[in-house]
Amino acid sequence: MRSSQDKLEKNWVTLLIVVGLVVVVFYFGPLLYVVNISLQSQQQFLTHAMSIPHPFEWSNFVQAWQQASMGAYFLNSILYTIIPTIVALMLSVCLAFPISRRYIHASRKIHALLTSGLFFPVAYIPLFIEARMLHLYDNRPGYMILHLQDAMVFGFFLFVGYFRTIPRELDESAVIDGCNYIRYLATIISPLAKPAFATMGIYAAIQIWNDLIGPVVFLATPSLFPLSRGLFVFYGTNAGEWTLLAAGVLIAAAPLVIAFLLLQRYFIEGATAGALKS
Repeated sequence: MRSSQDKLEKNWVTLLIVVGLVVVVFYFGPLLYVVNISLQSQQQFLTHAMSIPHPFEWSNFVQAWQQASMGAYFLNSILYTIIPTIVALMLSVCLAFPISRRYIHASRKIHALLTSGLFFPVAYIPLFIEARMLHLYDNRPGYMILHLQDAMVFGFFLFVGYFRTIPRELDESAVIDGCNYIRYLATIISPLAKPAFATMGIYAAIQIWNDLIGPVVFLATPSLFPLSRGLFVFYGTNAGEWTLLAAGVLIAAAPLVIAFLLLQRYFIEGATAGALKS
């Protein structure tokens, strides 16, 4: 009987490993193919697209950077990503903390109302009309303001869950010691919520950095385009240069991949704590 159970468990483990390997292949296969293309010459890609690059054409990255004018787009993307992410983090903390502690009236209803925003798609047409009316269309400040919404909804949801894991006794001690509200959030609560900051920061940065529909709808001047829109323009003018396009895609993805590798420990801790604790 025991032998049959061990055999059954072994078969399940084997099946799970096989399923996991299939998922890994399906997930990383296209990524590895893009890396492979980015290092091939155009001639090799047209004749043997699935072969290993020989020799490695590292110059594709230089050509993609120069021909796509990625330097200007890169600076715009950094500006559009960093400022809204920092502002969204600060506003999310200020909004989430009193609601997580239920220090304000109707906290539960406000929490339910704001969290419901996670389940609705972005309404681009009303946002476009709003942007035109408020003079936020086709300018950098307006584009950054319009990106606060997505980041703040998820940030609010995440921080509320995380702040509930921090003991209330800290609040009472801060009041007794005469610590004001802003100082308490900045010096006591925020350091304790580093994992949540990393999780929300990476999430918001990914959403803004990879956004393609937003710059198409809200930006019309080429000098204001972020990297995602710049790559789209580059694709339109160099549709047959797949090796350069693959190199451009990898250049665009590199900053977020590096950021995730540096912050992955906090990212996993924040996601786990926000999901499991109440």
